[in-house]
Amino acid sequence: MTVQVLPVQCKMSPTYSRAEDRENTLKTFEDACNWIDQDTPAKLRNNVRIQSLVYQDVRAKFGLSANLVIRAINRVAANRKMATIDHSTDKNFEPLSIDYDAPIFAFREKDKDVSVTLSRSRQRIKQVLGAYPSDKLRGAKPTSAMLCKNGHEYYINIQVKSNAPNEIQTDKVLDVDLGVTDMAVTSEGQKFGGETIKKIKRHYQSMRAVLQQKSVKGTRSSRKRCRELQQRLSGKESRYQRQINHEISKAIVTRAHEIPARLALEDLAGIREGVSQKARKNQRPQVNGWAFYQLKDFGTYKALQAGIFRVLVDPAYTSQTCHVCGEHRNRHGKSFKCPACGWSVDADLNGAQNIDFLGRYVDRP
Repeated sequence: MTVQVLPVQCKMSPTYSRAEDRENTLKTFEDACNWIDQDTPAKLRNNVRIQSLVYQDVRAKFGLSANLVIRAINRVAANRKMATIDHSTDKNFEPLSIDYDAPIFAFREKDKDVSVTLSRSRQRIKQVLGAYPSDKLRGAKPTSAMLCKNGHEYYINIQVKSNAPNEIQTDKVLDVDLGVTDMAVTSEGQKFGGETIKKIKRHYQSMRAVLQQKSVKGTRSSRKRCRELQQRLSGKESRYQRQINHEISKAIVTRAHEIPARLALEDLAGIREGVSQKARKNQRPQVNGWAFYQLKDFGTYKALQAGIFRVLVDPAYTSQTCHVCGEHRNRHGKSFKCPACGWSVDADLNGAQNIDFLGRYVDRP
């Protein structure tokens, strides 16, 4: 049986003095990560070897507990491994989060609080729990979490483990073609349009441009009001996009469970780098603001919860290939018409049907 780990975000309700201690701990943890990254060979990615080189020095220099030092070393090692996979360069760490495990973290369901180790003390902090986190944490015994800072507020993402149900055995496949005009189109013809999202994104983009200009060139009072408005609007667009992705992924997984069918999704890794230099200037705002990875991620974990097998399919030329006869490169915008066999259909639906076919055999010899 597959074990699924889901983070449950809980808002903390600290006093000012405790918030100051957490702020100091985040800053010390960040300094320790940056010092470890700079003081060890860049090609060294094994956390045990890094620990043998710097453990004692980090404890003496930064005064962190033994477990927090280990968590800092593990974060540096994980960051280097991810940079190797993504072919990117290491970035400086910021004081935004700390990883916690069992010895330095505890959750008490009865008191609705958590106990965490900080740089100066160990504190018990009350949580502001809504209906969803309360339901997820009921009866759970979490052993790990991540302390996060967002603006002036603190959250703790408690990692809850649960046993995912057995996968439903079926030969049917429900494919999802992802796009910008239509965020998702299934092989059954169900569409999730993206026009409203594009309109809202354009609205926020123009608003940010106006506020940025006025915050620099306006009067003193207008600059202050613009900065306050920018802070209030910060994250509002991403929260809206996140909610839409939750709704779309839930609807798709629910339909796959009703059929029942496996779920085939496009593997769009590297899509931003794939935009040509000629078209990048016009398409950059749309492609960079397109949360396709988040939609795929939401669909993946919801499918695992429902016992739906999820496969990733190479999307190359799926929208340009005729689903009936296999003729290539016949797409013109949103429409597809094959000159060989006369097949005419929406281009995204044609791509979804091609991915449906590939999804049946992508995990077979």
